[in-house]
Amino acid sequence: MIKLEVISTCVQDAIDAEQFGANRIELVTGIKEGGVTPSFGTIRQVMQHVTIPVHVMIRPHSRSFCYSETDVETMIEDIKMVKDLGAQGVVFGALTNQKEIDVKILERLISVSGSLQITFHRAFDETNDMSEALRIIKQYRSITRILTSGGRNSVLDGKERVQELVKQTIDTHLTILAGSGLTIETVKEFIANTGVQEVHFGSGVRCNGQSLEQIEKKKMSLLLKQLQDLS
Repeated sequence: MIKLEVISTCVQDAIDAEQFGANRIELVTGIKEGGVTPSFGTIRQVMQHVTIPVHVMIRPHSRSFCYSETDVETMIEDIKMVKDLGAQGVVFGALTNQKEIDVKILERLISVSGSLQITFHRAFDETNDMSEALRIIKQYRSITRILTSGGRNSVLDGKERVQELVKQTIDTHLTILAGSGLTIETVKEFIANTGVQEVHFGSGVRCNGQSLEQIEKKKMSLLLKQLQDLS
């Protein structure tokens, strides 16, 4: 069964995502900026209103994926908050100025994540060497998935890279979560071509295809039908 993760930016989004059939929620604010950490109140309210897994974005700003010491301290406090509020996972990543994975920061964030599932987010797509980035991520069993568009703005343009990543993570602890640019019309062929088992949707299931509008029940139904046909 293909798993569907849906971006939620508020409590109603999360309620709708679950009601309309999502398997998991990525909870963020600042969706047009690629997502940053939502507020304490938003996380707590979402946890009180939904039962499907909630993975919370840990990103203190949208300037880049390079972080200062105060940024890292903020991320650590946010991870602790997420654990206390009972979410199931966190979503983060960190790069050096040379576009390499910042291992020191990554290890500090992992060390406070405990049993939370960890998704390394699309900072992965900005690395200067995805094969090396994947090699590093594979060393950390706490990281359960990589959210990627194959290094392109749209995952549809990065499908060959995604296909390679899927092959390189077979029989490992990692799952490739494909996102950015998927649509109801393209998802079936994309999955068939790449072999991904998890997909990530934002604007593709919202009214008018706009990231700031509501999640649309009809689009979710059509998407789920496409995914069920692949099962």
